[in-house]
Amino acid sequence: MTDFASGEAQALGARALTEETCRKYGYWVGKNKDGKTCQIANYRRDGQIVGQKLRFKDKKFAFLGDSKQSGLFGQHLWQPGRRLVITEGEIDCLSVAQALNLKWPVVSLPNGAQGAVQAIKREIEWVEGFDEVVLMFDMDDPGREAAEAVAEVLTPGKARIAQLPLKDPNEMLVAGKESAIVSCIYEAQTVRPDGVVTFGSLKDRVLAPVQVGLPWPWPELTRLTHGRRYGEVYALGAGTGVGKTDCFMEIVEFTAIDLNEKCGLFYLEQPPTETGKRLAGKHANRRFHVPDAGWTQEELAETFDKIEATGNVFLYDHFGSSDWEVVKAKMKHMVLVEGVKHIFLDHLTAFAAEADDEKKTLESITAQIAKFAQQYNICFYFISHLATPEGKPHEEGGRVMIRHFKGSRAIGFWSHFMFGMERDQQAEDLTVRSTTTFRILKDRFTGQATGHCLYLCYVAETGRLVQGAEPQHDDNGFADESGGTDY
Repeated sequence: MTDFASGEAQALGARALTEETCRKYGYWVGKNKDGKTCQIANYRRDGQIVGQKLRFKDKKFAFLGDSKQSGLFGQHLWQPGRRLVITEGEIDCLSVAQALNLKWPVVSLPNGAQGAVQAIKREIEWVEGFDEVVLMFDMDDPGREAAEAVAEVLTPGKARIAQLPLKDPNEMLVAGKESAIVSCIYEAQTVRPDGVVTFGSLKDRVLAPVQVGLPWPWPELTRLTHGRRYGEVYALGAGTGVGKTDCFMEIVEFTAIDLNEKCGLFYLEQPPTETGKRLAGKHANRRFHVPDAGWTQEELAETFDKIEATGNVFLYDHFGSSDWEVVKAKMKHMVLVEGVKHIFLDHLTAFAAEADDEKKTLESITAQIAKFAQQYNICFYFISHLATPEGKPHEEGGRVMIRHFKGSRAIGFWSHFMFGMERDQQAEDLTVRSTTTFRILKDRFTGQATGHCLYLCYVAETGRLVQGAEPQHDDNGFADESGGTDY
């Protein structure tokens, strides 16, 4: 347990800070365990001190507790609302808060400009809860660079950078310019990404060698698509029970284990425990989710530990959630804080289940998904349910078309690749019944893969989907009754 320093709030005359300001924020003057006098900035969560930043007379600092888990200074005082002001240090935080009569949210970074981006990423959900974020950092090069870097992390249009006539907010407070601090907040300029570039500025990127992207689990799909690239969106559609979720799991296992890439799983209609068993099963070639399927508890535990040791799999534990804004916030946390590079959403259609206008809702969310993938440079995969087709049902091998996707116009517009899965679950022949046609419906990258198919065969003994050949229908009149499939 951390041995925190003790002290009490008092006015800091040299800083023009009142006792009331210091008391509200828990900024004390006291002594550390060695008896050295210091200023103490308390970091709190749930009413408890979780960290302290000590400032000594020689301007040296020490942090007690874990600065990565302590949040932002003053964060415990405020709930997300209209506007948040963020400063570099605690003294500046107190200065701005005092200028605002202690009535508006002001916080500061635990480690100054050099740790600004990581500090904001760790508290991104809370920070993003504000409509507007004003970055009032020091007016030196590190401060300006940190403000610009933090602005890039936030939702475009949310961040504003304040320009100060003096070095920092406390210098302004000491100079009696409290009203000027307030004016600088309201005059802060919105940071918008610069979307205009010269042709010449693209030269290095244009001349860079063209490389094949990350491979898929199946070599033929990699060959046809030239792999996967960050910033792309992949849509997968199929009928009920055809194997969409199982196909996703093959991609997850290959990406997280074989490619050593971090994956975030949002399976909205499957409990995390089942997802965990299915993922472990893919890795071990065992159907751990099926009772009495020839596996042991020891095998499951060993495989689980292997996957856990990679640190590459993160799951959203909220079965059945259909609030897109909530889910998107969790995705953002995984990407910014955990370093996730692949988001898997099963399924997109869940967000429109209770919407008044399903089509409009899906169009909006799909557009946001595409922007999310581009903004954070990740691969985004989602499953879509299909509308009932005319003619042969998808569950009996009916061909999947782009127009069958619910929200098809938006999905077709924003997706880089669209895939359809077809399988005749009622076929008498076992080979036909256990072989899925994986159809490439859209290829924005080159256009050349559109219309091509590969065939994925389900191996009941291992629970794996492996690349195979197109099944040949047996016309001798006898059905293969040697077994069944379990997806």
